[in-house]
Amino acid sequence: MRISDLLRNKGAAVATVSPETNVTELLERLAEHNVGALVVVDPEGGIVGIVSERDVVRRLNERGPQLLDGSVSAIMTKMVASCTPEDSVDQLSVLMTERRIRHVPVVVDGRLAGIVSIGDVVKTRMEQLEQSQEQLEAYISQG
Repeated sequence: MRISDLLRNKGAAVATVSPETNVTELLERLAEHNVGALVVVDPEGGIVGIVSERDVVRRLNERGPQLLDGSVSAIMTKMVASCTPEDSVDQLSVLMTERRIRHVPVVVDGRLAGIVSIGDVVKTRMEQLEQSQEQLEAYISQG
């Protein structure tokens, strides 16, 4: 299965934030969208980073509560792993496992086209396993 198939089922909407946004507002947006990470984009829509709940918790532990008034740019991950719609879900699983990341933006021609989470990957894999099981059961019952 390709990432494009996954996005067709899930949708391509992506919650984003600017680097200047303060961390308190970031937390509000994470809760509002019920997501674990937001893609950080510049005014032209280019990806400049990604920021997750983990980033906030780790930096809060290091820097204390004053972090909440700081900007997203101070805590975001700047080296963003990405994928394309043509990549396979299996390739993405390997990337997520190797890099120990849970959210990967989907990019087309340098522009943000979606985002895939580890939950999306697991859900897709579960659906594939269910389909295989149904096919095997049908084959056995016909036999």
